[in-house]
Amino acid sequence: MTDTPTGGEVGRIDGRLIYDGRRIRLSVDRVRFPDGSEGELEMIRHPGAAVVLPVFGAPGEADPEVALIRQYRYAAGGYIYEVPAGVPDPADPDWETCARRELEEETGLRAGKLRYLTRIYTTPGFTDEVIHLFLATELTQGATRHERDEFMDVHRLRFSRVLEMVREGEIVDGKSLCAILYTAQFVLGASAPPAS
Repeated sequence: MTDTPTGGEVGRIDGRLIYDGRRIRLSVDRVRFPDGSEGELEMIRHPGAAVVLPVFGAPGEADPEVALIRQYRYAAGGYIYEVPAGVPDPADPDWETCARRELEEETGLRAGKLRYLTRIYTTPGFTDEVIHLFLATELTQGATRHERDEFMDVHRLRFSRVLEMVREGEIVDGKSLCAILYTAQFVLGASAPPAS
């Protein structure tokens, strides 16, 4: 028995555009599934984004400081903590350039070193958005450049405190959780503080 349908290739057959906005495109696509059946799916197409966790201090430091932003998000109903992130500019040749630019624009920090961590699909049930995660070190001061609809401030926190915030539900942004927990597990080797 094979998973490949006999009636053609798996994937998009055709679609109709519903909305073409500043950041996203919404379409309803006719698709062929792995069993050969067909159906319609709503699909949000997104250019992707870069996320950067800025880490201060010397390599190997047990509990370094990191920078988070506290940003107003209409969809979340108020301010939430996040790592710096943003979508690419047309002039960005690669994700590293996007990450460096977004880090400085949102925090005023420049990365001497930028390490690629991994990539994540944010919600593959309805969007093709991929976010690329980076770790920034050897930080120096630059200049912030917030967009007109960005309201945020920068917070320097010990990484142990950030892990407490994750555990206690103070940090709920998915991309930020991924960057923080990936760094804790695979880069810094940190563990969450004991429950109080």
